[in-house]
Amino acid sequence: MNMPARAGGRQRKQADSFIWYLLLIALAIALIAVPASAGEIPNASALQNPVIVKVGVYMVDFNHFNVGEGTVDANYYLTLTSDTPLSINDVEIMNGHATSTDTILDTPHEKEYRIFATMTADPDLRLYPFDRHTLPVEIEPKFKNESEMVFVIDPANTALDPEADLPGWEFAGTRYAITNISYVENEIPYSRAVFDYGIRRDTASTVLKFFLPIMLIVIVSLSSLLMKVSSRLGLNASMFLAAVLIHWRVADAIPLVAYATFLDMFMIITYATLVMVLVSGILILKFTETKDTIRVERVYNWSLRIIPVISIMAYFLLFLVLVA
Repeated sequence: MNMPARAGGRQRKQADSFIWYLLLIALAIALIAVPASAGEIPNASALQNPVIVKVGVYMVDFNHFNVGEGTVDANYYLTLTSDTPLSINDVEIMNGHATSTDTILDTPHEKEYRIFATMTADPDLRLYPFDRHTLPVEIEPKFKNESEMVFVIDPANTALDPEADLPGWEFAGTRYAITNISYVENEIPYSRAVFDYGIRRDTASTVLKFFLPIMLIVIVSLSSLLMKVSSRLGLNASMFLAAVLIHWRVADAIPLVAYATFLDMFMIITYATLVMVLVSGILILKFTETKDTIRVERVYNWSLRIIPVISIMAYFLLFLVLVA
């Protein structure tokens, strides 16, 4: 009679011990889960309510645009406005570096800085020497992605100063936009404020310094088609050499690129025109020495009719590219 009672007592004690173990395990899980869930709350709120920052750039001036290196010196005011405290240390310039930063306004929710910076650009020389470029200023949060900080353009503090000037260039419009970029696939992107300033080469300066001399050479060369004398050959040879020297001088001002520029195509047409005039002069000289007057007249008439037409049509089609 005592043995079953003892066995029953052991079973109850084992059951009670098992329940206590379960309670201890449940308590340990709760102690781990509560801090973890508490730590997730700020992240969740950040995903739902990122900090909104108004970014304004008032561009004062540009200097020393180096087409070969793709750099330009910029002088501007940067304004940051937000409901939460922030500073210049929370943002960074993505396409350059500041050489000097002065604090103009410093309050918890609004900052204004005077910045002198060296910016980088990506020159497109396909239309050189009628090329157009975009000088950007790109501002991005240094550490926080879009789930934590979002930029918007501040139109009240964004503009291009009317007195801004870049020697040798003309301003050709501005564009301000907000974009985003991811540095790792499938990660949350970063908000980016982009301020683009379009420039184009001064047209009058380009025409006077390059196209006027070249066109005068072409006109003189085509005018020599009216001549039948042998001295015309020396004239055309000197015109060809002058064109090569001008081309070399102008092309030396830009870096080597992997595509044909407007200048390259223009000079190809110029060289083709000068070569055709040279060849016609050589043929006239050859037939004159052999006293073949019929062929002299034939070369003279055909070259006078064909070469100017081919040259003018080729130049016309090329300049249509600028209009398109």
